[in-house]
Amino acid sequence: MNPALGTAGDESLPTVVLHKVKEAELDEMWSFVGSKQHPRWLWEALDHRTGRIVAYIFGRRADRVLVKLKALLAPFGIRRFYTDGWGAYRRHLDPQRHMVGKRRTQQLERKHLTLRTRIKRLVRRTICFSKSIQLHEIVIGLFINRFEFGLQM
Repeated sequence: MNPALGTAGDESLPTVVLHKVKEAELDEMWSFVGSKQHPRWLWEALDHRTGRIVAYIFGRRADRVLVKLKALLAPFGIRRFYTDGWGAYRRHLDPQRHMVGKRRTQQLERKHLTLRTRIKRLVRRTICFSKSIQLHEIVIGLFINRFEFGLQM
């Protein structure tokens, strides 16, 4: 979850204040670990109004990963989801709150392009790749935490 959307109180026990997110863009981005036969997906949710990443999770391109992302998003009270219409979204999002179309996911697609430009292990044709799932998730997570959430590492 994006720590920049909350505020911290006492240093030992941080207090988190969640800001409501009315509309969110959801999308997944392909990458691989070791070889292209071992895909990893970065699933992200972006606040449609502010353009800030709200939550992200790594996993396969499977329904159970979307369910985990939905659980991370539950406290935000999101009323509308914008997606590209992949099957898992249709199966797990309420049709009344789900809108399909590339027009409403442009901000998140742009974030993916930025990630691919800045992190070479996300480029499809590269000699730079992760050899372990743990290192892959750490590198991408550190980048997102630093440049999206403003956390000093």
